[in-house]
Amino acid sequence: MCSLNLHLAMEDSDFEKMVKRRRTELVGDDQQITGMERIPMEIVADILSRLPITSLVQFKFVCKAWRSLAQDPFLANNHLSCYGEINPCLILHCDFPLRNQLYFVDLSTENLDKEKVKKLHAPFQSTMPEFDLVGSCNGLLCLSDSLYNDALYVYNPFTMDYMELPKSKKYPDQEVVFGFGFHPKTKEYKVVKVVYYRNTSSRNYQRARRISHVYPQSDVQVLTLGSSSWKSLGKVAYQFIRRPSEALVNGRLHWITRPRRYHPARKIISFDLEDEQFREVQKPDCGGLNRCNYHLAALRGCLAAAGYGNYGKLEMWVMKEYNVKESWEKKFSIGSYMPKGLKQNLDRPFKLWKNTHGSVVKFLCLLENGEILLEYKNRVLVSYDPKTGKFKDMAFQGIPKWFQTVVHVGSLNWFDTSQPTS
Repeated sequence: MCSLNLHLAMEDSDFEKMVKRRRTELVGDDQQITGMERIPMEIVADILSRLPITSLVQFKFVCKAWRSLAQDPFLANNHLSCYGEINPCLILHCDFPLRNQLYFVDLSTENLDKEKVKKLHAPFQSTMPEFDLVGSCNGLLCLSDSLYNDALYVYNPFTMDYMELPKSKKYPDQEVVFGFGFHPKTKEYKVVKVVYYRNTSSRNYQRARRISHVYPQSDVQVLTLGSSSWKSLGKVAYQFIRRPSEALVNGRLHWITRPRRYHPARKIISFDLEDEQFREVQKPDCGGLNRCNYHLAALRGCLAAAGYGNYGKLEMWVMKEYNVKESWEKKFSIGSYMPKGLKQNLDRPFKLWKNTHGSVVKFLCLLENGEILLEYKNRVLVSYDPKTGKFKDMAFQGIPKWFQTVVHVGSLNWFDTSQPTS
């Protein structure tokens, strides 16, 4: 999940124009007087910016004027800034047993007594029934075709806006690693596609096929949303773990490299969405990050990494100042725990879910109350209180039995496609 900058923030004159326009709409001849037209618009915008996304979606259906106000880019971006990372929601992707399905989990404290888990309808699912979640950024989801690695969609699950992206170059025998993000300086959304492939015309092709993980060739492809075509950046010097970018920090996507035979330590590699360059991010000299199995996350705008340290504890490291090696700090150390949901299903095979990547516990985010949200083996959500050291299973009615979790910021945001770039 990326840092929530106001990428469409208005100047004062623009805001004043928006206020006048919206006030005219609120008191139009065909509109019912609601009392809101008497409230200064800057106060209205501030109030609406603090609502959870579920309330904001309902607000749209009160009347035409309120719907028009809810669709204003100023409100969408102000909502991202105010609600943002401190009040995330969850998107669950389930592809077990057969049909792909997306679910929304509301974590806001305002909805404690309401239905927490709801199915989401993907309007493009008839043309792309099997899909993977590439990433979440500023309220937008990017999804890829898991059958053919060809189709890509950007989708806002709360406004139902979606767009199919242009097709990119495809190789006969390939593996793909994706990234999706926004750069606050360029104000651009980009999809990054790192393609690893085999040269089928090579004499060594049959030998390489027998070694299933060997994809010696690579091609980095980048698409700026609004553009009609992808551009190729050529080869990449790194072999990434075959999963999407896990953290977007300071306009940079981050991946972990695969271990090599004589170099088992995995590196953290960033991709700057502004200058489109790969760079290595220095890790701390001690702790679980020197071991093989860890994953990345964004924590309050900082790059974070979670890995198993001494005595099987999950250690969370945070880089307080980006790209400064000495600023890495061990923030949390979480002991072992067996959720009830896993105890009851120990006889069920874990290999059925294709995106587990071998990790037992995954750090998701910090909750508003300071607790840590964890995902156990794509089966159970658990909150951990670092002050008391206690765990709590989060049992939500309607949650699927198998799922992949993406931390998401619910928003009415969409990107401008009226002026495509070349």
